[in-house]
Amino acid sequence: MGAPLNEKLQDVFNEPGCDKNQGKSDKERKKGCTKQLAPGAAAGGCAFDGAKIALQPIVDVAHLVHGPIACEGNSWDNRHALSSGVSTYRTGFTTDINELDVVYGGEKRLYKAVKEIIDKYDPPAVFVYQTCVTALIGDDIEAVCKAASKKFNKPVIPVNSPGFAGVKNLGNKLGGEALLDYVIGTAEPEYTTPYDINIIGEYNLSGELWQVKPLLDAMGVRVLACISGDARYQEVAYSHRAKVAMMVCSKAMINISRKMEERYNIPFFEGSFYGIGDMSDSLREIARLLVQQGAPDDIIARTEALIAAEEARAWARIEPYKARLKGKRVLLITGGVKSWSVVAALQEVGIEIVGTSVKKSTKEDKDRIKEIMGEEAHMIDDMPPREMYKMLKEARADIMLSGGRSQFIALKAKMPWLDINQERHHAFAGYEGMVKLVQEIDKTLYNPVWEQVRLPAPWDDEVVPQSTALRLPDCPADSSLSSAG
Repeated sequence: MGAPLNEKLQDVFNEPGCDKNQGKSDKERKKGCTKQLAPGAAAGGCAFDGAKIALQPIVDVAHLVHGPIACEGNSWDNRHALSSGVSTYRTGFTTDINELDVVYGGEKRLYKAVKEIIDKYDPPAVFVYQTCVTALIGDDIEAVCKAASKKFNKPVIPVNSPGFAGVKNLGNKLGGEALLDYVIGTAEPEYTTPYDINIIGEYNLSGELWQVKPLLDAMGVRVLACISGDARYQEVAYSHRAKVAMMVCSKAMINISRKMEERYNIPFFEGSFYGIGDMSDSLREIARLLVQQGAPDDIIARTEALIAAEEARAWARIEPYKARLKGKRVLLITGGVKSWSVVAALQEVGIEIVGTSVKKSTKEDKDRIKEIMGEEAHMIDDMPPREMYKMLKEARADIMLSGGRSQFIALKAKMPWLDINQERHHAFAGYEGMVKLVQEIDKTLYNPVWEQVRLPAPWDDEVVPQSTALRLPDCPADSSLSSAG
């Protein structure tokens, strides 16, 4: 069984794998990572949202939100995490509690909802998410899930991450804790190989995992489990049999990586699938760790041959764009692993980074940025929209790469903008993804619409004669409107 929420929060706050947290004093660490959430910040900013983002890409599971319908409405499909098969995860399940449930409790409603889901959909498991309201009224989702699991002979997993617990990053870790407590280690694979790996913190946004998996297949590496992009419940349950793990998404799921190393002796490293150089480094590190864990060392030669072929192919396709993009200035508003991995990727093409956001980045992320961009790297901790607009308007950047929330600042400044966050519709991972990123930046920068929107409006250049100000356009002779007026 999982620990009570307060105990679990302290466990997450004392995460040894988080250097930022370990750098705090005992008093600061006891206080934890929580910060007061502003009203309305639940839309994309609370712990519940973080847990749902982390776990929803497990595609064959029913994800049931125990709370008001707005919680499910805010969090449903806010990432383009794709599935190669079953799509149960795209159905929104919620108990939709009302005022009477607040007074009398919502546990019976939750139990009935779990029964209905199992009867109608028969998923391999049901994940139940606690929300602020149901946590405040005292609903014990752990007890309900335990009773339902026993009654229906099916895993019913409580995810205790109410929004008021903290911010989204904390919710990612609480979602990971639910997997560690109730899922990982509960099943066994049909067989194992010396080349089995886990990929942790990859959500298969726009199908990015599918651009990386063929490379691993060519190396002879099997992805035993991806946590959680395009994952199946059983894969996560037997992921403890992997030989090596790669952590992709910065520190969002560091607790899974570290605890699986402690419990199951699975070494892990943090890598990136963005950019040609980083992609190659990640493949080399996977091969090195597998050999270290007992795999035949011929995988090293296979990996180097694959890297040489893929790099040559990617650079040949990028070459026509380099002259057009050289010296172009980019403002990068993102966070986490993309704050440095995308920097490295763009610099490979000759693009200049005028600033990169580090609001969600860890100390290691910032160190990597300095390593790539130099000590004078322009790292933006939290740039207000007014400053962002001013920077674009003064043309200190030619294009902005960011998430959807910032797009209207760029559009107002009449500057090109490209989405590189979770809402994006293009996959930018791997060698193929880097070629796609360069193509999309080129298309965005040289789109003729930017030249047109910057032209002065016709009515700003000339005074319209009063006699023609209200004149209707000429109509065809046979028009029924020709005698109008």
